[in-house]
Amino acid sequence: MARARALSTPSVIAAGSLAASPQPVLAASGGLLLRPWADGDAPAFLAAYRDDEIRRWHTRRPSAETEALKWFDAYRSDWQREKGAHRAVTRDGGEVLGRIALRGLDFDDGVAEVAYWVVPGARRTGVASGAVGALTAWALHEIGFHRLELVHSTRNTASCGVATRCGYVMEGTKRSAAVHDDGRHDMHLHACVLSRVR
Repeated sequence: MARARALSTPSVIAAGSLAASPQPVLAASGGLLLRPWADGDAPAFLAAYRDDEIRRWHTRRPSAETEALKWFDAYRSDWQREKGAHRAVTRDGGEVLGRIALRGLDFDDGVAEVAYWVVPGARRTGVASGAVGALTAWALHEIGFHRLELVHSTRNTASCGVATRCGYVMEGTKRSAAVHDDGRHDMHLHACVLSRVR
């Protein structure tokens, strides 16, 4: 659970807001359901990280199903400790099409970061935009976050397009901010602020 600190202003989100209930399943456009990861998803999760494009942008990746299961346990713990909300992006709750997460939760300032990937067969079909849109609406309007950030390599033009389509304004470039397999990358910082969401 998020720890409170002495503030001169109240926290934007009260501690306990997430952990008090199970992580909800979110519906998105196109028959998508964003649900917590289940142990049975481990093979699909591991297979996704064997894809060259996902590996290109994600340097932390599981090497075996047993490791994927440990990640799922950590994801459940993140929810209970109010550190993150990790979901499988699925077609009607079944086939795994991607991953989406809300991480780096700051309840005091009401800020969090969105991260995602999509499997090869689901790319350019609206899956990423649908998932990001649904998670954004939930985080801003139901949980009460004020600002969500989305960061990606400046070389990842597909993610730049998803961010822009979902209302995340590009605010600048974080120079040499992340290490990828081929070295350091500059990163674009996008953000979606509650007052700008219609």
